[in-house]
Amino acid sequence: MREFGVRMALGAQRRDIVGLVVRDGLKLASIGVIIGIVVALPLTRLLRVLLFGITANDPVTFLWVSLALVLVAAAACYVPARRALRIDPVKALRVD
Repeated sequence: MREFGVRMALGAQRRDIVGLVVRDGLKLASIGVIIGIVVALPLTRLLRVLLFGITANDPVTFLWVSLALVLVAAAACYVPARRALRIDPVKALRVD
């Protein structure tokens, strides 16, 4: 909240702050998805027995799950960023 207050006091636009928060969140989510795929691909051999109707390395399933996770991460970043923008910059700077 304090960082948002400083940025807004220095003239940052609301869309810049929301963009910064969402961009940072999506960067972390993308790194997590990449690490998850790298770890999941070798482990699919263990789960092959439990899967019915799809192959263990089904690229469409990996794509849709990754996309869903990134969209949820974007929403999880956007909502708090918009809520934080309602705070007055002077009040945000005074909070300890």
